[in-house]
Amino acid sequence: MDINLIINSPTGMNINSHSISFLISIILAGICSLLGYFLLERSGTDLLITTMGILVVSYLVSWGTLEILVFRGIRRLLDVPEQKDRVGDRKQGFKSVQEALVSYVDLKQLEIDQLKRMATYRQEFLADISHELKTPIFAAQGYVHTLLDGAIEDPQVKMRFLKKAAKSLDGLDILVQDLLTLSRLETGQIRMDKQAFSIYELALEVYEQLEDKARRKEVKLSFGSGVYKDMLVHADYHRIFQVLRNLVLNGINYTVNKGRVLIDFVPARDHVTIHVKDNGSGIPAEHLDRIFQRFYRVEKSRTKTTNRGGTGLGLAIVKHILEQHGSQIKVKSTIDRGSDFYFDLPKAES
Repeated sequence: MDINLIINSPTGMNINSHSISFLISIILAGICSLLGYFLLERSGTDLLITTMGILVVSYLVSWGTLEILVFRGIRRLLDVPEQKDRVGDRKQGFKSVQEALVSYVDLKQLEIDQLKRMATYRQEFLADISHELKTPIFAAQGYVHTLLDGAIEDPQVKMRFLKKAAKSLDGLDILVQDLLTLSRLETGQIRMDKQAFSIYELALEVYEQLEDKARRKEVKLSFGSGVYKDMLVHADYHRIFQVLRNLVLNGINYTVNKGRVLIDFVPARDHVTIHVKDNGSGIPAEHLDRIFQRFYRVEKSRTKTTNRGGTGLGLAIVKHILEQHGSQIKVKSTIDRGSDFYFDLPKAES
């Protein structure tokens, strides 16, 4: 608000402290000049100087008095709404600052939590990779040292130990290759070479490659009722082959003897859902969100005592390959009844 308060009078004139003070000073100066002229018989320059002095002094005194005693009180009364508005503005400003600080703190807390999770993940990954590398290395090392200590002189022992050492080193090579593949998938170094192909022919090729392993475990490999030879999809043939091979191999490894693994297709308008089902031991619900992590074991102690093969990276590779296809691997599982892994691929025109 302006420092000079203005009040509208009934006559339409603007009344403020300056105008009132000026009017009062003129009246006082006029009275004093008349008194000086008639009573003190002064005139000329002295009377003019005296009149001007009285005019200035009376103006200042009256203006200060009016400002302090009258207009300041009126101004305070009129300023109450504005003061409330300013208080409200300050409160709103403080609230905005508080919300910004809370948001900043929450963001930093999320970053800290993420860093903690990443640190835990790195620790678990180092522990897992150390264990996975240690097993084949120590096995091959034991066989080689046994041969060097004299067992090489026995032809039968020599060949048996050399085969076991070679098998351990082959497992180590597979593990390293899977690690490299997973690393390249995560960093986007592997590009998908998409083309149209028969998903039935690919699934049949997977079965033919794994039929010996399935036969040894007496696991039956079969197709569901939705499978037909002319089903075409648009994807990277070799990577989807890797996906189906890992899922079928996982089903064989975790299915009891004389069990079954089944591939089925469920066509939709613009995509095909591919299912890989088994009647194995199933996966507990609390593990379903983590089975696609590297080296994650549902039952680590039992895995160590059973020879199921694999590197522990198959499902992680499956997850990343399908993500680069714009798809997602899903799973349904029931304890003692088996699991159903499934994903979508876009249809290709015939």
